[in-house]
Order: sequence, then C-alpha cells, then structure tokens
Amino acid sequence: MLFISEHATISKFADIEPSLRGTRIVIKKGVMIDSFVKIKPTGGTGDVIIGEDTYINSGCVLYSGNGIKIGQDVLIAANCTLAPVNHEFRSRHQKIREQRFMEGRGGIVIEDDVWIGANSVILDGAILRQGCVVGANSLVNGELKPYTINVGNPAKMVGVRG
Repeated sequence: MLFISEHATISKFADIEPSLRGTRIVIKKGVMIDSFVKIKPTGGTGDVIIGEDTYINSGCVLYSGNGIKIGQDVLIAANCTLAPVNHEFRSRHQKIREQRFMEGRGGIVIEDDVWIGANSVILDGAILRQGCVVGANSLVNGELKPYTINVGNPAKMVGVRG
C-alpha cells in the first residue's frame, strides 16, 4: 500500500515501512524526503498522504496512527515528530503496552504552505491551517489559524504573516 510518484525524491537513507494493516502511504510528485526520515505505520489504520512539493528534512518521524494529511508546499524541518496516536494508560492493572491505543482525535491535518520548525512535535487532532508557521521546539495539539506564527509548548499565536 505504498504509492510513490516517480517524480518524488527519497533519500536511500530514509526508512518507509510497509503497512501490515492496510494503511496507505502516498507520496506525491515533487516531494523530497531527506536522510533518516522514518515513516512507520503503527497505532491505527490511518493513511499518510504527503502532498506535492513538500520537503521533509532529516531525522523526522511520522507515525500513521489515525492518519496524516500533508498539503502542498509544506516544509518540515529536521527532527520533527508527527504522532497522530496516543497510548492508553489509565488502567494501573494492565501494563501500558497491553492497553493498546486511545480513541483517535482525527489524525493530523497540515494544509498548504506551512512551515514547521526543527524539533517540533505535532500530535493527534492537530490542524495546521494554510500558511501558518510553527517555531522550532513547539508542540501542536490543536488548531492553528491560517497565516499565523505560533511558538511554544503548547504552541500559541505570537504573530501573523504580513
């Protein structure tokens, strides 16, 4: 269930695992995936769709979980994690590993022309609207408005693109 455009560029050092549960991984034309990027189908059956002319820099990890939809012309800096999945942990009578995963919050949606700074973490339920910017080392767990500049943990709006 891996669909890679012949016009995408993927480093030979990237690691894209095939799904065992039917998750589709779609990499469209013009996408560039750098060295040491890991795409791992786990924690659900959501698809990973990477839109045209998107760049994913080295060291990023994308888990499929409840799904990731990345638009066109998105820039994801080094060492970012996209995790649309959460471990269940509430029962103390079971090991966390045995509890599997929580109900999903809708996956991750990243619209067109978004820039995500280095070392940022994007969690299940995050929606990054068109043209927004996420500063380095930020955590996104909700919706960011279009063309806003957002930083922190959790990410908060600090400005608007001019």
